[in-house]
Amino acid sequence: MPIAILLLSQQGVSIAQQIKNSLPDVVTYGLADRVELSDVDLVYHNFGETIRSLFCSGFTIGAVCASGIIIRSIAELLNDKWQEPPVLAIAEDGSAVVPLLGGLQGANAIAREIAAIFNTEAAVTTSGDIRFRTALLAPPAGYRLVNPEHAKTFLSNLLAGQTVKLEGHAPWLMQSKLPFADDAELTIQITETQGTPNDRTLVYHSPQLDACSGKLFVIGTGPGADRWMSPEVRQVLQQSTDWVGYTTYLNLVEPLRIHQIRHDSDNRVELDRARQALDLAASGRSVVVVSSGDPGIFAMAAAVFEAIETDDKPEWRSIELQICPGISAMQAAAARIGAPLGHDFCVISLSDILKPWSVIEQRLTAAAQGDFVMAFYNPISTQRRWQLDRTRELLLQFRSGSTPVILARSVGRSGELIQVTTLENLKAEDADMRTLIIVGSSQTRVLAREHHSLPWVYTPRRYQVEGEG
Repeated sequence: MPIAILLLSQQGVSIAQQIKNSLPDVVTYGLADRVELSDVDLVYHNFGETIRSLFCSGFTIGAVCASGIIIRSIAELLNDKWQEPPVLAIAEDGSAVVPLLGGLQGANAIAREIAAIFNTEAAVTTSGDIRFRTALLAPPAGYRLVNPEHAKTFLSNLLAGQTVKLEGHAPWLMQSKLPFADDAELTIQITETQGTPNDRTLVYHSPQLDACSGKLFVIGTGPGADRWMSPEVRQVLQQSTDWVGYTTYLNLVEPLRIHQIRHDSDNRVELDRARQALDLAASGRSVVVVSSGDPGIFAMAAAVFEAIETDDKPEWRSIELQICPGISAMQAAAARIGAPLGHDFCVISLSDILKPWSVIEQRLTAAAQGDFVMAFYNPISTQRRWQLDRTRELLLQFRSGSTPVILARSVGRSGELIQVTTLENLKAEDADMRTLIIVGSSQTRVLAREHHSLPWVYTPRRYQVEGEG
C-alpha cells in the first residue's frame, strides 16, 4: 500500500516533500485551509475521519504532528496487532520519527528509513528490535513467518535470557545480535519445506533459497546526498540480502542497512567485485552492487558485463540483472553552478590506469577541435600529477585562456567546494580525485550574481557561429 503523509499545517510541507522525493509510493495529504493546495497531492477536511479511513484501508501512515493526536484519533480501532498497518508520528522539523503501531508490518524499518532522510535516529521502543537488532515478527522481503501464533511465547523466552540456534541460511538473522548457541533449546528454521513449528521453534519460508531466483542490481547512489538517491535505488537497497562495493560507497548507504550483509573491497578491484556479486546472485541471493553517481558512467555496470563475457559462466547468464541509474557527478556539479552542459558535451576520464595516455590525448584534441564542453573525471591523484597540466596545455591550443572552468569537489558530501576559474589559471594543485572538472566551450558564458561569491555558468542552447547574428 502507498505511504500516506498527513499534514496539519504548512510547517510540515518541507518534511513531507523530502519524504516524497526519497521514497516510492508516497501520497501527501494537507488539511484544508491550513496547507497550500499546490504543495500536496490531496486535501482533507477532518483529521480524525481521514486517518481512521486510511488506517482501515491498510495504508502506511506518517502524520506530521504530535503523537497524542494520532493515538486519540485511532484508539477505538486497535484490536489486532497482527493486522494493524504501520503508523508513525513525525516531528515537523524531522528531528523525531516515532513508530507508534504496526511493528509486525514493518513500522520500525519504515521509521528508520524516514529518519535516515533527516539524518536522525528512529525512536524504536520494541524490546526485541532494540536488544537483538532484528524484528522476528516482521521479516524482510523474501521471508514469511509460518507460525506467528507461537511468536509471543518464543520472544518472551528470548527476552528472559534463553539462547537460540539457527537452522538454515538467513543473512538478516546472522547479522543480528540474537543470542546464538549450538546447544540452545529455542530454534529458528529457514526452510522451503513445512518445518516443525511450535512455541520453541519459529519457522520461516524463504523462496530466496531457490537458486533460480537470484537477482543482481547494479545501482548508483548519486553523488552522496540522500535527497539525490532515487526511490528505486533506496527500495532495492532495503529489499536485498547482500551489498557489494567499495567501502566508502557502502558507508554512504549504511544508514539504510537493516539486515543486509556487507561485502567490502578496495576501489581498484572492480572485476573481482563484480565476480563476487555474480557468484552471490547465482547462489540465490538478492545482491546490490553499490556505485556512487551513475553505475553506467565510469562505474560498476560495465565491470559486471565484462566479467559475464570474460568468464562465460552459464549460471551467471540466468541471473535477473537490473541496472538502476543515479545522478552522475557531472550532473550534480553542473546543477550547483548553473547549466554548463546546456549544449553538446563529452565526458573523459583522465586516468591512464585502464587506457594509455596517448588515447586520452587523441580524445582531448578531438573534443577541443569540436568545441565540446568537457567534463573530466579522475583528473589527478597522488601518482598522477602531470596529466592535468598537460591537458590544459593541449586545450589552450584550441581554446581561449578565458574559457570558464568549474572545479567541483565532493558535491553533495561533507567538504563540498565549488570554484570557477579560467583555463589559463587552471592548476593541478586545485584538484584531487574527488574533484570533477568542467571546461566550457567557446559559447559558455559566466554571469555575475549580486551578493554572491560564485557566478552562474551556462552554455546556451543556440550555437552562435562567428559572423552570424
